[in-house]
Amino acid sequence: MHEMSVALAVVDQVERAATSRGAHGVRHVRVDIGELAGVVPDALGFCFELACAGTVLEGCELVTRPIAGRASCEPCGRTWETGMPPDLVCADCRGAATELLAGRELTITEVAWCGDSPEPGSAVATHLEEN
Repeated sequence: MHEMSVALAVVDQVERAATSRGAHGVRHVRVDIGELAGVVPDALGFCFELACAGTVLEGCELVTRPIAGRASCEPCGRTWETGMPPDLVCADCRGAATELLAGRELTITEVAWCGDSPEPGSAVATHLEEN
C-alpha cells in the first residue's frame, strides 16, 4: 500500500513547515489528488491518521480534493477529460499525439495551523507542494 508512504511524506513536509513557523498543532491539511496519480483517497485518509499519531499533526483532518484527468490533442487543439482508465486518443481527429494537462497531481495545497483565524480571507494556510 503506497498510500502509507504518501501519508508519511505529507506528514514529514507539514511537520517541517510547522517547526519552521513554530506551530504547535495542525487543524487540517488539504491535498489535491489527480485521478491518474494512483492514490486512493480513502486509503490515504486511513494511512494519514496512522502517520499523524505522536506528531504535531495528531488529530488533524485530511481534506482531499479530486482532480480530473485532462488531455489536449496537439494536432487539433481539442481538450477533454480522460476518465479512468484514461482515454488518450482524440475523439475529433483520432490522433494520439496528446499531452496530459491534469490528473497526476499530488499536492499539499493548504495547511491550517492551530491558533490561526478560521475566518474566510484570513491568512490561515501555508501552501506546500508534494511531488
